[in-house]
Amino acid sequence: MTATDFGTTPDGRSTRRFRLVGAGLEVDVTDFGATIVAVRAPDRDGRSADIALGHDRVDGYADPANPHLGVTVGRVANRIGGATFVLDGTTYRLAANHGPHHLHGGEERAFDRVVWEVADVGDDRLELTHTSPDGDEGYPGQLEVRAVFEVVGNRLEVTYHATSDARTPVNMTNHAYFNLAGDPVTEIGDHRVQVLAERYTPTDDELIPTGEIAEVAGTPLDLREPTRLGDRLPQLTQPPAGGFDHNFVLGDGTGEVRLAARVTEPTTGRTLEVHTDQAAVQFYSGNMLDGSVVGRAGVPYPVHTAFCLEPQGYPDAVNQPDFPSIILEPGQAYRHRTHYVFGAA
Repeated sequence: MTATDFGTTPDGRSTRRFRLVGAGLEVDVTDFGATIVAVRAPDRDGRSADIALGHDRVDGYADPANPHLGVTVGRVANRIGGATFVLDGTTYRLAANHGPHHLHGGEERAFDRVVWEVADVGDDRLELTHTSPDGDEGYPGQLEVRAVFEVVGNRLEVTYHATSDARTPVNMTNHAYFNLAGDPVTEIGDHRVQVLAERYTPTDDELIPTGEIAEVAGTPLDLREPTRLGDRLPQLTQPPAGGFDHNFVLGDGTGEVRLAARVTEPTTGRTLEVHTDQAAVQFYSGNMLDGSVVGRAGVPYPVHTAFCLEPQGYPDAVNQPDFPSIILEPGQAYRHRTHYVFGAA
């Protein structure tokens, strides 16, 4: 394991970058935001390249304009309509950081904006912890959180754990951006994507779920067979999404890790499989990247140059009675397991 200085945040917090190594796979993670900084994977000819978008130093991640590159999202991933919810008769008001809505856990105390504690580290494994006190970003209950990153051969396993002393919503995910070509200025149109979901959750014109669960059949969202992204993106250019930014229903989230999605890049032969125990996965095609975010080595990230597959519970579940609950009870243990399996064909 290699640990290096990753810089100091604007408010003076020191951060580090850890390199985890497996069989041909190297993954860099920082304790700021429990964030995946880099993923180096070989192509079909054995040539390794970084296939994850990220920053060279912590400054880029601490910038409020950072589009959640590789971060751990929490307490609640995705959107909460109206930045509010009611639990046990009490109304909780959250940061309205996405228009009038709440996105990805909030602002200054969201999980991607804090320095996590290092609990354990080795050549291929990093365990980070964080305590989110009662009232943090408006959420009830003190939440104890643990994030484990482990490289096993050609697989990156990400596991999140949480416990709370009061009822509170929890729905964590990782927001890694991938471009399997290993070139962050090349559009992902040639990537072939398969999402093993028959249903999705439609949204209104502000990307808040309507509460409906609909079939993907007959829509541009039908990715049940490998589909070239460039053939579908033109069908999804209308606001508000401007591409894929949809929650696909995987099942009931009963705890079994199973294949959720598969992506291939024909030029390099690189492949990515996402296996998870979560009830849904948000597929996002980098629609809001516009070149204003400058990443590693001073490279700006244009639109549609990366994709995200974010396993999670349903968005806005706290306000949608027909969606599976994301409320964590005192004495319960929240666990989220996702395996990113990298290959080449």
